[in-house]
Amino acid sequence: MTTLPDVTVTVIVHNDAARLPRAVASVRAQTHRGLEIVISDDHSTDATPDVAAALAAKDDRIRVLRLEQNSGGCSAPRNRALEIARAPFLMFLDSDDELPPRAVELLLAAHRETEADFVMGAVERVRTDTGATTTWMAPLFGHRRTVHGIAEEPRMLFEPLSTNKMYRREFLDRHGLRFPEGLHYEDQLFSAQAYTLARAFTVITEPVYRWYIAPHAAREAATISNRRHLMSNVRDRIRIARLIDAFLAEQGVPAAVREEKDFKFLSHDFRLYAGDLPHREPAWVAGFAAETVPYLDGLCAAAHERLGRDERVVIGLLREGRYEEARLAARGLGHGVGPRRTVTDPARGRIYWGGTLPVGAAAREDLDVTELDPGGCPFGAARFRHEITGLVHAGAVVELAVRTYDPGLRLPLAPQPASLHLAPGGRRTTVPVRLDPAGRGVFEGTARLDLSAVALPVHGFWGVRHPVLEVTDGRTSSTGVLLAPTDFTPFEVAGPARHRITVEPEGHGAGRLQVRWRPAGTVGRLLAPVAQRGAVRRVARALVRG
Repeated sequence: MTTLPDVTVTVIVHNDAARLPRAVASVRAQTHRGLEIVISDDHSTDATPDVAAALAAKDDRIRVLRLEQNSGGCSAPRNRALEIARAPFLMFLDSDDELPPRAVELLLAAHRETEADFVMGAVERVRTDTGATTTWMAPLFGHRRTVHGIAEEPRMLFEPLSTNKMYRREFLDRHGLRFPEGLHYEDQLFSAQAYTLARAFTVITEPVYRWYIAPHAAREAATISNRRHLMSNVRDRIRIARLIDAFLAEQGVPAAVREEKDFKFLSHDFRLYAGDLPHREPAWVAGFAAETVPYLDGLCAAAHERLGRDERVVIGLLREGRYEEARLAARGLGHGVGPRRTVTDPARGRIYWGGTLPVGAAAREDLDVTELDPGGCPFGAARFRHEITGLVHAGAVVELAVRTYDPGLRLPLAPQPASLHLAPGGRRTTVPVRLDPAGRGVFEGTARLDLSAVALPVHGFWGVRHPVLEVTDGRTSSTGVLLAPTDFTPFEVAGPARHRITVEPEGHGAGRLQVRWRPAGTVGRLLAPVAQRGAVRRVARALVRG
């Protein structure tokens, strides 16, 4: 290159020879041509060095940097690339992702219109299994604006990515801002520092980064954020959070900024792990509590008060050392699932989650469900808990043993009519269920579901649905999810119209019973998912290419 580039795009890579060409191709295809590409290889041991060299041979804008030893993270390869970058504006790209064609053009244009220290744009999240695309943190990118300091918009702390931003090199150098090495979740600290130090940053609405998500990747191949089963992962996240706290305190940020950072940790970081608790062993939950509770105790009260009651219940149970109950409570996150029972403190006149009065003052605040009014709220808002206690199948007929908990004692002590609903593609199938009393506030019944008789759309169905159970007081009804045993072995049956049906426990979150349909045959695989989305043109293109 005879002239200096306008923008340096650093592509970090480690043992990713297969996907590196795609990432680099997305940079080479940018509408803005005045850029350099630094491939920063974190000492790969596969064919990555050869692939990188071949890419550089095709385009004199590409430079290759190889670390002498593997750093085990993203920080070192980014920092080494910063040392040799020649452009006044800098961007970062991971080897398994892409830049949309106009990313550099859009971000650079926004820089030239303002004096912002960095410019950021929207992120497209693409599922590798289905191709479904969503926008990451979409509300934050709803309108274009320039933010003059993080105190003006503290909620931006919820968006910690470094890869959807273009930085002025002068800004990073002036503050000595680099990625922390030897730690995971480095983006969170780097971004918090950038937000806090920036005199102004600009937000544009257009997508500037394409982030590929592999939700079913094997544990050994999963990204750092998907290795939450490792206790070291928990420690890294908390260590980064403490470093952010120290930095914010050093900078003297307003209380509103600290509150937003604390709320972000509670509602996002902690929430990710809490959603996994039903699938963790009790000993792991105890270790998780030992790592997290001391940190949670130091977060500001205002942030705790903003958190949803379901999440606060999990925190309260962890604080009290009631780890098995914490796993039970976590199964209801996001689905309005009630406890198995509640207990009332006559001295305080308050109702608490579970069958034991909390001991600590903080736990009492967390476990207080009086506001939910379990016994007096409208029946449609009542929180029942439906658990599958047994599951057997013969061919396509599945028999489910169901236990329903009624913590508000809303149902009379008599047999109760209920209904199981399953609705693939908008076509609902209903199975009657009789729930018989099995104790105070507990009912049991059996549902017999013939999957071969479940109604499907004419064009078939490709997707996942979760059966729900509806109970009624004779006037109104309440519908809730069915919580499946997390350890039953998935099984497959033959369905109507050459469909394959898999019955399995949901692999994350509440662990609902999950039924998955897949049309058989090439035409079925093409037509079913696309027909549901109404994208007929995509089918035509696929058939032509085939």
